[in-house]
Amino acid sequence: MDEILRQLAELLLAAIPTVVVFVTLFTAYKLIVHKPLVAVLAERRERTQGAIEKASADISAADARTEEYAQRLREARLSIFKKQEVRRQQLLQARSAAVAETRAAADARVKAARASLEQDVKGAKLTLATDSEALADQIIRVILKPTMAGESPVAGGRP
Repeated sequence: MDEILRQLAELLLAAIPTVVVFVTLFTAYKLIVHKPLVAVLAERRERTQGAIEKASADISAADARTEEYAQRLREARLSIFKKQEVRRQQLLQARSAAVAETRAAADARVKAARASLEQDVKGAKLTLATDSEALADQIIRVILKPTMAGESPVAGGRP
């Protein structure tokens, strides 16, 4: 057993330089490769994540602007429709006023025409009455003239 312990001690003593080399390499790896690599990966992740967050923020801002533009467009359309409706109402009122004015003018012309027609009818009746009396007098004179002279009203002067 002493022999085994002695061989084990020699083995451990022979392993010390390997352990030292291993620890040195591990420390060098940590300082030279691992820390810069972790820093570069962290920076890369940060930049990537930052770019993704920035892109998300840009997309959100674009969505907000799009919604704002859409709202402005809706408001502009509504304003246009309201203006068109007001204009249409004004045109309808103007048209109604023009129709009423035209009707009033037409009614006035019809009344004036009726009054003129009534005056013409009265004048015609008066003229007819005057002319009918004159014609009646003429007819009576023509018929009675031969009788007054002693002649028969029958043709040829025979009784």
